[in-house]
Amino acid sequence: MKSISGKRLCKIIERKGWALKRVTGSHHIYEKMGVEQILSIPVHRGQDLKVGTLKALMKVAQLSEEDLS
Repeated sequence: MKSISGKRLCKIIERKGWALKRVTGSHHIYEKMGVEQILSIPVHRGQDLKVGTLKALMKVAQLSEEDLS
């Protein structure tokens, strides 16, 4: 799996209906109606997310690898 930056992941999940609730430090907190969990995406100067972090966020957001391209 190819990793992407936190900023790019934010743009992808916004297209999928997630809304930015707040920004706490370098973490963008998203929520979506009908989903109880929140997403906390680290956005660190364009650095790519670690693969484990990306997979965990994708699971909560119900994203597939095709959604990242």
